Amino acid sequence: MFVSDATILHADLDAFYASVEQRDDPRLRGRPVLVGGGVVLACSYEAKAYGVRTAMGGAQARRLCPDAVVVPPRMSAYAAASKQVFEVFRDTTPLVEGLSIDEAFLDVGGLRRVSGTPAEIAARLRREVRERVGLPITVGVARTKFLAKVASGVAKPDGLLVVPPGEELAFLHPLPVERLWGVGPVTAGKLRERGIRTVGQVARIGEAALVSMLGVAAGRHLHALAHNHDPRRVQTGQRRRSIGSQQALGRGPRPPGDLERVLVGLVDRVSRRLRAAGRMCRTVVLRLRFGDFSHATRSHTMRRSTADTQAILATARQLLASVQPLIEARGLTRLGIALTGLDEDAVQLVLPFDGDDDDSLDRALDAVRDRFGARAVTRAVLLGRELDPAVPLLPD
Repeated sequence: MFVSDATILHADLDAFYASVEQRDDPRLRGRPVLVGGGVVLACSYEAKAYGVRTAMGGAQARRLCPDAVVVPPRMSAYAAASKQVFEVFRDTTPLVEGLSIDEAFLDVGGLRRVSGTPAEIAARLRREVRERVGLPITVGVARTKFLAKVASGVAKPDGLLVVPPGEELAFLHPLPVERLWGVGPVTAGKLRERGIRTVGQVARIGEAALVSMLGVAAGRHLHALAHNHDPRRVQTGQRRRSIGSQQALGRGPRPPGDLERVLVGLVDRVSRRLRAAGRMCRTVVLRLRFGDFSHATRSHTMRRSTADTQAILATARQLLASVQPLIEARGLTRLGIALTGLDEDAVQLVLPFDGDDDDSLDRALDAVRDRFGARAVTRAVLLGRELDPAVPLLPD
């Protein structure tokens, strides 16, 4: 059910990593900036104007934008800036739902008497983020979370867009189908093959046609969004439903055992996060991006929940072995691991180390790294071959 006013804000920092670099180094302001050399982790809007995009290979990005300044990522600086921005969010309203370290939904319903209209609140939020943190931020305002996010995307960069009640479909329907949540290149291609290019066309063809075209879940999902049906409320205190990490591999030749090293490093990283959050997982998901830019996932659900690195790694190795023919045929440019089926408040029995078997040795290694940090002791396969820096995240 809709409320009478547009009270949901979607606040999204603009080119977050690159904006932090430009804030902290005045020489970079107004210049195209690439964060990360091998793979572009983020790029400024000056670089985007040349066609550079996040996750693009560094060599391709520099060909498109020869004048770009490449800077190494500073994850601690981005985490600190995110913390400051979320303080502004919470000073605005207690109803904040973080989506990532650089974006969140805010519900400002009921604040009109003390803080003004939602549009006034959004304008003040943007001003305070700029003054207190020194970063540009775009805000979309609407009656649903979906449309607030669409509005912020349309308003970028450094903008504010309010979708007035009663005018939602007039705003939404002329937009391209890619603006619908869940429409990636594959789904967009299926729709465009049938001459469906705008959200309005999606809305007009009906749910049954979408289901036959895309499947039950996707068809119903897109039909609802095309009519701006999104009953979700802004929720606070939500715990992450999956824990994952990924590594870009580049396109050059890799030494023997390189994929094994990357896999071990990724599993070690996500399993430590899992234990730090006091959680366990049931399902391991392998995510791959091939040299032809196609993607694939493989998953396996274990018989019982676990937080043991070795149990998760054994499952991940099986999944990687199952796609080895695809990797040999297409090449691999990115490898990722995600843990899902997370148990809330799970307690795992940790057996003491007795020195007689590999399992107890692995548990001892987990315990030492969890207590004293990843650099205290490491697996031999990772010596001198650390993964790319971990991206700052909201709490697990």
